[in-house]
Amino acid sequence: MAAEVLAPLEPTPAEPPSKRRRGPLSPLARYMLVRVALIIPMLWVLVTMVFLLMRVIGDPVTAAQGGRLNTEQIAERKHAAGLDRPILTQYWEYITGLLHGDFGTTLTDHRPISGILTEYGAATLELSFWALLVAFAVGIPLGRLAARYRDRLPDVILRLFAILIYAAPVFFVGLLLKLAFTPFGWPSSGRSSTQTELILDNVKPHTNIMIVDALLWGDPKIILEVLQYAVLPAVALGLLTGGVFLRLVRINLLQTLRMDYVTAARARGVSERRVVRKHAFRNALVPVVTVMGMQIALLLAGAVLTETTFEWKGIGYELTQYLKARDFLAVQGIVTAIAVIVCVASLLIDAIVALVDPRVRF
Repeated sequence: MAAEVLAPLEPTPAEPPSKRRRGPLSPLARYMLVRVALIIPMLWVLVTMVFLLMRVIGDPVTAAQGGRLNTEQIAERKHAAGLDRPILTQYWEYITGLLHGDFGTTLTDHRPISGILTEYGAATLELSFWALLVAFAVGIPLGRLAARYRDRLPDVILRLFAILIYAAPVFFVGLLLKLAFTPFGWPSSGRSSTQTELILDNVKPHTNIMIVDALLWGDPKIILEVLQYAVLPAVALGLLTGGVFLRLVRINLLQTLRMDYVTAARARGVSERRVVRKHAFRNALVPVVTVMGMQIALLLAGAVLTETTFEWKGIGYELTQYLKARDFLAVQGIVTAIAVIVCVASLLIDAIVALVDPRVRF
């Protein structure tokens, strides 16, 4: 019996991309939902750790008011703050309060912490903005220069400079800047003079961001004064991040210069300067955007010491004042707020990276 010959099956034509089934959400939306789902438990862990640490160190009321109040008054303060309730009840009230934007109330001056964040957060935001400008101005061009002169004297000097400014404590750099420039009359304390603060308090709308209020007032002398007061704190804090950017730009630019498309551009006779500027430099900047999310936490941590050194009245300065007063409820609320800010900023940076970097897979 002859064997039956089977005809080969014709392959099923692939479904056109336009007709493929897609979910109700775009890939970017699904990616962001996953990131949000990961941030929520991380925030919960951070908030829980801060809450427990503030309880481990002892009774906040006794720590803040001990020696100045008698036993009955301390008991009244504890009852008013809800600290005499079971720990689980305190924790539940704290979590539900955070969900409603309530970070608690300070023990020493009975101020809502959300109000402190609103009042002084603008100052920290302004300082972080100036510091980022300094970091970009230092890190990006110097990193590009170091990559261009790889393993030569300029590269060695710039690498040592990057290590030095990153390793140096920010308060030490701030003190050196104050010692170096204060004798020449450069302002090194506060955000502006008292007279300027009184003038800018009358600006409507009042943003508490000095440069914005100065621009709204429209006096060039006041604008120049506000910028002068911001220079030293911004340099002290910006150099900390600038060292990271310098090394990052150098490493990524060197890696990009070894890519095939860069080699092809050189083979076509494109000049080295144009190869670096047009082809390699832009791609080398993408990791800088990625690292910015991590540097925000570094900036906020450095802002605490910078604001204290230069008496720049922001969140970091207020945090140190409440630490000195042993007001641990205020410290708990401010640290929790900083943790939330860092997580949200990291989420936004992830979204930006996903949009600008085609290598990110959703």
